[in-house]
Amino acid sequence: MPGAGAGLGIERLGFVGFGEAAFHLAKGLREAGVKSTIAFDIHMHTPDRGEKIQTRAQETGTGLVEFSAALAAADVIISAVTADQAVDAAKQTAPYLTPRHIYADLNSVSPQTKQKVAEIITHSGARFVEIAVMGPIPPQQHKTPMLLGGASAPEFQEMFAPYGMRMDVVSTDQIGRAAAVKMFRSVIYKGLEALIFECVLGASQYGAEPRVFASLAENFPGIDWKKLADYMVGRVVIHGERRAREMDEVARTLEELGIEPMMAAATARRMDWAADLNLRDKFGGEFPKTYQDVLDAISTRA
Repeated sequence: MPGAGAGLGIERLGFVGFGEAAFHLAKGLREAGVKSTIAFDIHMHTPDRGEKIQTRAQETGTGLVEFSAALAAADVIISAVTADQAVDAAKQTAPYLTPRHIYADLNSVSPQTKQKVAEIITHSGARFVEIAVMGPIPPQQHKTPMLLGGASAPEFQEMFAPYGMRMDVVSTDQIGRAAAVKMFRSVIYKGLEALIFECVLGASQYGAEPRVFASLAENFPGIDWKKLADYMVGRVVIHGERRAREMDEVARTLEELGIEPMMAAATARRMDWAADLNLRDKFGGEFPKTYQDVLDAISTRA
């Protein structure tokens, strides 16, 4: 059912990449009143992965197009690919863009990469907006808090705010500031995920987790550490590989600033370790309910 944004007149919204992020955004925005969505994904015919993409497209009423050129029919194009494909996605799409287009990049990449993408897009005459997604997209979908940057960021915000999107413009004169907020927050956020995972891996060998959590609660009151462990360990298991690549971007950003990325690199290693266990398939892509479920799965594999 169309929502409050139905009268805005965004005729067609395009996505480069139609993975989890794009799917949930499309779903939320269509329900909020966006009239039409289309998407191009290089994996839409890949066995297994392509079937999921096609199922999600059908669920959201999103038309899958065969080439980036077809995305030119969209008014706004959102790039939602993996971090290592952000620049290539821009290069493939740019030849078909005109000044009427807005190309928004919401990929978790470094400020320098956002700047490279911006240069490619603006050279085509199109307008560029950087987006930093500041939380997990499901379950909030398009209402997940986001930071925007770029000269066209206020226009983008005005276009999508009536649909319920929660966006703050952090810069109109500097591409990369929104990405920097997300990147350096990840040193803490994803670092904490890696720390908690490593903590329960060791503490569980002695049944020490309850005491560890109780001690932490005394020093950090207001945090339910058991609940946090259940949540964060589950996220590492399901999204470890993607999060490792995001931390690679953080490390690269720090190196470009002349800062040795000791913590970021270590976090990426733990995320890669978790991804190599391939527990995502064991849980069917769904988040495990508790960290103990994850430990049991690791024990079974061992």
